[in-house]
Amino acid sequence: MKTKEKEFLEQVEAHKGIIHKISRMYMDTDDDQQDLTQEIIYQLWKSYDSFQQQSQFSTWMYRVALNTALVFFKKEKKKMPVTDSMPEHLAMEENATATKELQLTHFYRAVQKLERLEKALVFLHLENYSHKEIGENLGISEGNARTKLSRAKDKLKELIKKQGYEF
Repeated sequence: MKTKEKEFLEQVEAHKGIIHKISRMYMDTDDDQQDLTQEIIYQLWKSYDSFQQQSQFSTWMYRVALNTALVFFKKEKKKMPVTDSMPEHLAMEENATATKELQLTHFYRAVQKLERLEKALVFLHLENYSHKEIGENLGISEGNARTKLSRAKDKLKELIKKQGYEF
């Protein structure tokens, strides 16, 4: 395997969580999430030559993945069924894994209802970026990032409560 391809695959493997989180935030079904994941990887490879290592690979990857998700989301938006009902098999599971998956399902459903900027704020926060780094990535001030993130978290809590999940 060529060095460039090997480097790319190693970087993608090391940071694949970014792709999976963005896919779950923007797409509702497993099939759509897999399609978006493939599209993100394709776009990353296509633009890999433009990565000039002026930032960390994960930062660059995040930007490409988010932009790809936004474009993909616009294309798929008409096809996406939005459902507020909980799959029965998750509701019936009583073990810790099922509970965690249930929590994640509620969380990602709520995230999908956020505005694009709010999704980006939540994603960067989940990736442990500081308010300053979030602001730099999104082109807003640190204070604005802090305020908007706080509002996005409050909105998320309300959306989750509306789904019937109690904290």
